[in-house]
Amino acid sequence: MGAIIDFFSNTGLAQFFVGENWKCLIMLVIACVLLYLGIVKKFEPLLLVPIAFGMLLTNLPGAGVFHEILFAGGHVHWDLFGGGAVTQELITELQAMGVSESVLSTVSVGDTISVGLLDVLYLGIKLGVYPCLIFMGVGAMTDFGPLIANPKSLLLGAAAQVGIFITFVAARLIGFTGPEAGSIGIIGGADGPTAIFVTAKLAPALLGPIAVSAYSYMALVPVIQPPIMRLLTTKEERQIIMKPLREVSKTEKIVFPIVVTLVVALLVPSAAPLVGCLMLGNLFKECGVTERLSKTVQNELMNIVTVFLGVSVGATATGSTFLSPRTLAIIFMGVVAFGFGTAGGVLLAKFLNLFLKEKINPLIGSAGVSAVPMAARVSQMEGQKANPGNFLLMHAMGPNVAGVIGSAIAAGTLITLFGN
Repeated sequence: MGAIIDFFSNTGLAQFFVGENWKCLIMLVIACVLLYLGIVKKFEPLLLVPIAFGMLLTNLPGAGVFHEILFAGGHVHWDLFGGGAVTQELITELQAMGVSESVLSTVSVGDTISVGLLDVLYLGIKLGVYPCLIFMGVGAMTDFGPLIANPKSLLLGAAAQVGIFITFVAARLIGFTGPEAGSIGIIGGADGPTAIFVTAKLAPALLGPIAVSAYSYMALVPVIQPPIMRLLTTKEERQIIMKPLREVSKTEKIVFPIVVTLVVALLVPSAAPLVGCLMLGNLFKECGVTERLSKTVQNELMNIVTVFLGVSVGATATGSTFLSPRTLAIIFMGVVAFGFGTAGGVLLAKFLNLFLKEKINPLIGSAGVSAVPMAARVSQMEGQKANPGNFLLMHAMGPNVAGVIGSAIAAGTLITLFGN
């Protein structure tokens, strides 16, 4: 009988009633809701499904697949990875850093950590590997021709990043630290890998809420953007038909990623990893001599990294971190960031029209957020609602890919300002 009691006391079911483990039960419900949204509603399923399943795994009491203490305080504690024991000095240091008691209570002085699967996979996020590899795949799948053909698109892509900095200021005003506010603001770029890259470096404790918010809002682009676009434009503006873009030469497409890498890396060195990988992937696509590499980056590598990235991000969404007023504030601020980003691109397009002979359809400005290619498709759909003969997709792709570059530069700027 004693053995049976011991067995049941060590099951995950029994551990739900120990300490704050009841929060894990709520997180399991949230994970199931996200799985429903990804599988049934098809909201960004390639990322939402692995993120939700990672959340499911990390909140199973006693499973030991992820240990927050290994990354507490924003640092990788390599001595614990190597089998070292938890020391009083480490506990004191983490307390001084403001690490929550719920995290510290998971270990005692003298304990050693049995490293879990997700602990190892999470290193790819903490060291900035996965987001850069994702950017390489995005670059290999992206055509920069529309941006090269219409350089004004760069301005629209830059204007859409205003949401990042407005939200940064707002987050500071409500009490978040500089690094935390920068990580929240980057949600406005509508770029999941960039949000993860910045947050892993500046505010790793917020990685779960920020990543889930970023990818959720990316999935909701067709819902969030149209009301803002219609509010800020007249029907006449939405009916503007733009001339076809000029044909871009192969030489231009080859030179472009090289020049962008040099310029961005020299101006904002912290953005070099993201922009460099983005442009390397695009160079594989355009140079014509690396077809095998281009296909590998677009398919096998992209798919493998997406699985590791999603599951690792989900692993950070533990009950103690996710279920807090700060998380609700982050989710709200994410909507603010995304809304201002959409508005920034539209309003700049309207402003430019005051001086241009060939008018820009302001709808393409909303594509300046870097949700490629969803934001461009939304511009196309809204344009055709106003004028069935209007075809804005290729015009909108210019600001769309400019937004990818812009969000990476914004990320590098924030890391430069607030990184250790």
